[in-house]
Amino acid sequence: MPVIDVKNLHKRYDRVAVHNVSFAVQPGEIFGIIGPNDAGKTTTVEIIAGLRGADSGRARVLGLDPVRDRAQLRQRLGIQLQESQLPDKIKVWEALDLYASFYPDPADPARLLDDLGLAEQRNMTYAKLSGGQKQRVSIALALIGNPEVAILDELTTGLDPHARRETWRFIQAIRERGVTVLLVTHFMDEAERLCDRIAVIAAGRVAAIDTPSGLIARVGTERATLEDAFVALTTEGPPVGAAQPSPRSSGRNQQEGSRP
Repeated sequence: MPVIDVKNLHKRYDRVAVHNVSFAVQPGEIFGIIGPNDAGKTTTVEIIAGLRGADSGRARVLGLDPVRDRAQLRQRLGIQLQESQLPDKIKVWEALDLYASFYPDPADPARLLDDLGLAEQRNMTYAKLSGGQKQRVSIALALIGNPEVAILDELTTGLDPHARRETWRFIQAIRERGVTVLLVTHFMDEAERLCDRIAVIAAGRVAAIDTPSGLIARVGTERATLEDAFVALTTEGPPVGAAQPSPRSSGRNQQEGSRP
């Protein structure tokens, strides 16, 4: 049974933001979503998280409806959104202690701060943190509840290269503990390094779902990169609703999927 099951999501504001988006995320996967700006990525994950309602279609997380079962799901789902904010005067340790109090079995705040390189900032107020430090605090808050599923939207934006790689290792360690991760990113190296499979979304539609190497292979040229595949898939308008390959249940050792 998929951990996240999305079928035919549709959402319209003054224009169509998400149209007929479908995908499934299997237990233990790091599943990536990439796409141009305003492609519908954040709207999609906000619907999955229960922060917005869909006009039509459905999303299920751990078998739960994100809107109807919101209170129950919040105990099992961690969310880090692109525009997360905290009160200026709250200290880092205070924010983690506050969020930890919402959960029956939270993670150790001190260990989370240490793992994310924030131990020295524990007594700093939120307003005095750098952009990268604020981003790492939001990641810590998403994981403080020991979630079964984590939704991470642009998790390394604002981080320097060293901090980005340290965060990658941390997310891989989280997955190894059994957490399923839905990752939205615009960094191709991040998607290729972390993700088992990737959905490419363009103009609110799914352009392709495949492994990183499977997407690269579609370019059909030697030394192609994931960025090449991204550009080709989001500018040439490939068929929508391409068949989804069988997911890998245990990392990168299983044979990779390909489009029929």
